[in-house]
Amino acid sequence: MNEAEARAGEALRRLLEKIPILQIEGIESEAVSGRWEPDLIARLLVGGRRHVLVCEYKSNGQPRYARSALLELRDYVEQRAPQATPVFMAPYISPAVRQLCEEKGVGYLDLEGNARIAFGGVFIERMVADKPAAEQRELKSLFRPKSAQVLRAMLREPGRAWRVAELSEISGVSLGHVSNVRAGLIDREWARASDEGLLLSQPDALLDAWRDSYAAPSGERMRFYTPLHGSALEDAARSALGTQGGRGHAAFASFSAAQWLAPYGRTGTHYFFADEEGLRKLQAALKLAPASKGENVVITVPKDLGLLADTIEPAPGAVCTSPVQTYLDLSIAGERGAEAAEHLRLGLVKKQLEQ
Repeated sequence: MNEAEARAGEALRRLLEKIPILQIEGIESEAVSGRWEPDLIARLLVGGRRHVLVCEYKSNGQPRYARSALLELRDYVEQRAPQATPVFMAPYISPAVRQLCEEKGVGYLDLEGNARIAFGGVFIERMVADKPAAEQRELKSLFRPKSAQVLRAMLREPGRAWRVAELSEISGVSLGHVSNVRAGLIDREWARASDEGLLLSQPDALLDAWRDSYAAPSGERMRFYTPLHGSALEDAARSALGTQGGRGHAAFASFSAAQWLAPYGRTGTHYFFADEEGLRKLQAALKLAPASKGENVVITVPKDLGLLADTIEPAPGAVCTSPVQTYLDLSIAGERGAEAAEHLRLGLVKKQLEQ
């Protein structure tokens, strides 16, 4: 039994020892042979009756690896041990993989303590709320600025198959980084590889995970007061935003972008993303004065200027962050923002993801 199998076996033993009516006869590793064998076999007694758990441990519990393990377990049980209970094991098993296990009739246990195993009148179910640190780091890396540039490109055309070189060129990200994003998407089954290239297979699941991991873009967030309001403010902003052929870029963001994309009630504050030159354009056009309180304009100069390359112009001069970016920003803008985000997603974002 190798070290990983030993850890898995110990986790299984600790779980089973908590069941008073259950006696563990042994947990052993199968001998290597020419055909597929489960990593562990647990032999148990429950009320005088014998039960066997056949367990497969994978060092990666992502859907791509879990799916193949579940097929191997089910084939083994059907052909060689019809009375046994199959169990999938990994360092961490996500909610999506847990659901997949339930659908396939396979138990599961991860080293974080999440478990669901049923056999012989015994039912074990345990949920651990937090993702492990390694899983959180991996997810965050998939949504960091450079990776996000790749994701934005794919989500703009979710029905398109992409070559790695194409994604690298359109996103401005290195081939190696695109390849890492590609692997992360395929492992989670958010995308699949086809003869034509990489194709998003679950864009909604990808967007859900991005939303759950999303934090406000880092950068300088500035508050201003403008004496303009109503159509005068709108016209001045569109005039500034519509002159982006040269230097300086800015866009309506958050609630202000949503007002153009999928209106959901007005807010008294107007939001923009801008680079330094775009900021100066907005300051001049909107007659902005710095405000420590009572602000009605908030402008963020993000460190990730890729945000300003992912825009849409629903009306002349009304340059807005893309539906996906607007959705993400609204999702962290409090309860009212979350409601506006879902309204937007049911509209433009959903339409975009279904293309």
